[in-house]
Amino acid sequence: MKGDRVEIVIDAGGEGTRTYEVVAARAGRRVEVATRRGVVEVSEVTRTGTPVRTARFMASRVLALVEYPNADAHPDDAAPGS
Repeated sequence: MKGDRVEIVIDAGGEGTRTYEVVAARAGRRVEVATRRGVVEVSEVTRTGTPVRTARFMASRVLALVEYPNADAHPDDAAPGS
């Protein structure tokens, strides 16, 4: 949903930490998080599931991954069974 965002904090080695953000920038898009084979993948996807933007991080470097849902979303708007 537009406005959803995910904040990722990683260990950048000698530089300390770095923070990245992936945001659902347009209506009908959402942010999905997947962990596969030691890689954390955060993607902005369309309604049909086509990835628009993807960020990949080594799971061993990820310190925090925080999901922020859209503040305008109401629990009643969720599809039944979700």
